[in-house]
Amino acid sequence: MTQTFVVVDDHESVLSGTVAVLQKEYPEAKIFTASTAQAAQEQVQSTSPDAVVMDLSIPATPKDTAQTETGIQLLRTLMQQYPTLNIVVQSAHVRSLVRVKPLIDTHEGGFTIADKSLPLKEMLTKVDWAIQGLIYTPREMRTGLEVKPEWLNVLIFAFQEGLQDKAIAERINVSERTVRHYWTKVQDALDVYPDEGKNIRIQTEIRAREEGLID
Repeated sequence: MTQTFVVVDDHESVLSGTVAVLQKEYPEAKIFTASTAQAAQEQVQSTSPDAVVMDLSIPATPKDTAQTETGIQLLRTLMQQYPTLNIVVQSAHVRSLVRVKPLIDTHEGGFTIADKSLPLKEMLTKVDWAIQGLIYTPREMRTGLEVKPEWLNVLIFAFQEGLQDKAIAERINVSERTVRHYWTKVQDALDVYPDEGKNIRIQTEIRAREEGLID
């Protein structure tokens, strides 16, 4: 399946570097670029991408200066208009994402954060996770263990009653997609992410028991 990406960054060298890395990893991909918030919105609207990879410090229009708040506002707009859009924030200003944490918590698409100081390989991992619909937020954004009641229900039905996602969805009267979304939320809260050779559900169960969320 051909992937479509929109990459948003106002630094030409970073933009071309990110595009080159994505093109190498996804040879068949269609990659569109934008250097302003305005252009980014237009690209997302016209291309319906599988994922948006965006910086936060960007200008609103070509006449404006780059500001983190502009990227934050773009993020708000994208999450509100496209609730299932997969998003990767690639930025040196990840702490400012605390301003949109409630929106991230309710966003239904994949949402991952890659600090610009990390190797490009890490960025590719975060892109892959976002496309899979996973959630990844840095540890400093997670103040204490916050687990919502609906996420806890998924843990209880899965690990104490042995139910599969379809049966859990029927029990709590939501779609199977929503149940999978709850899994990614609770896994992010528990600091559990894909690890080669390990079963992520088993790792989730171990951590949930360690934290006392299930008996």
